[in-house]
Amino acid sequence: MEKWVCTVCGYEYDEAAGDPDSGIAPGTKFADIPEDWVCPTCGVGKDQFEKA
Repeated sequence: MEKWVCTVCGYEYDEAAGDPDSGIAPGTKFADIPEDWVCPTCGVGKDQFEKA
């Protein structure tokens, strides 16, 4: 599983943990997150994330 980091605020999306507060189940690959998902910390889109 990979980790992705928001380049704006530093929030780390860990595929193993998911983002349950946003309805993203643990084990969800970053590529499989809906395109309208935003960083739960600062609100930017997926295009602002880079692989850690």
